[in-house]
Amino acid sequence: MTKPADLEHPSILSGPESQFCVKLICPDCRNPIPNIVEDFTSGDYVCGDCGLVLGDRIIDTRSEWRTFANEDGDDPSRVGNAANPFLDGAQLDTMIARGGDSGSGMARNLNRTQGRTTAQRNERNLVQAYKEISALCDAYDMPRSIVDIAKQLYKKVEDDNLLRGKNSDAIIAACIFLACRQEGAPRTFKEICALTKVDRKDIGRTFKFLKSKLGTNAGTTSSDDLIARFCSNLNLSSETRIITRQLTQKAKDMEHISGKNPVSIASACIYMASHLVGDGREARAISEIAGIGEATIKATYKILHANRANVLTPEILARSPKASESNLVAP
Repeated sequence: MTKPADLEHPSILSGPESQFCVKLICPDCRNPIPNIVEDFTSGDYVCGDCGLVLGDRIIDTRSEWRTFANEDGDDPSRVGNAANPFLDGAQLDTMIARGGDSGSGMARNLNRTQGRTTAQRNERNLVQAYKEISALCDAYDMPRSIVDIAKQLYKKVEDDNLLRGKNSDAIIAACIFLACRQEGAPRTFKEICALTKVDRKDIGRTFKFLKSKLGTNAGTTSSDDLIARFCSNLNLSSETRIITRQLTQKAKDMEHISGKNPVSIASACIYMASHLVGDGREARAISEIAGIGEATIKATYKILHANRANVLTPEILARSPKASESNLVAP
């Protein structure tokens, strides 16, 4: 016969523990030091002294050490992979392992047949696209947030049936380009082109198409967003980086420069700042990093040099003891 266990009144406890502790004791033995045994085999709480069942259907909270590996090895997991938020459905499909058939090849054939019959084509395409997005972003050490946003954009393109008649590689490139902009870490078209091996014009057309169809925030690219990365790739000092940012702010207010490409402005300001502090970089080196022509850099620099009296303020010159207007090269 099962009797309910008594909860001993906390007042019999001594010390500060009396306000928080509750002891489970056997109602028959009334032993002040209870000997309660958890029998996980039968799922009962049992008094170790008299054998009275104090509770039933208890849950075993201990770790599961049984192995579920298909082959020899340690695999104590009891569940499958985590659900992928970028895929539809319950994702509870049964997968037939490839190994474990003593080399007969039967498991591999069954795995292949089951994959053809149950897996949906759209899901396979999504998985393949996600793998490609992850691999491309990892090549440029992009943060996880950019990878996830690019996958979300691609999933939205797939759901809206916008892939029809479009190059999938260009779609992936445009999604990465959009994700970088939305996360405040924009990349130039040339950088995405070099990463994905997709023509620059195709990326531009696809980017405009997705921007209009998805109605998503495409973000903007400013010179300040590019300066840190360009200066780092050119091994320029922090002083040069700060001066470049200040030059950029001055250049934006100039009539002949305000409407130019942010990449051109950033490159010309880097060219000017590096020479100003005596650590000049050639226009060719900046061109390779920024992805624009040398002529464009020098044309923008020519405007800055012509207005150097307004651009090079005492505040900018005071940023570095090496800064001197005499260090500037003639355009």
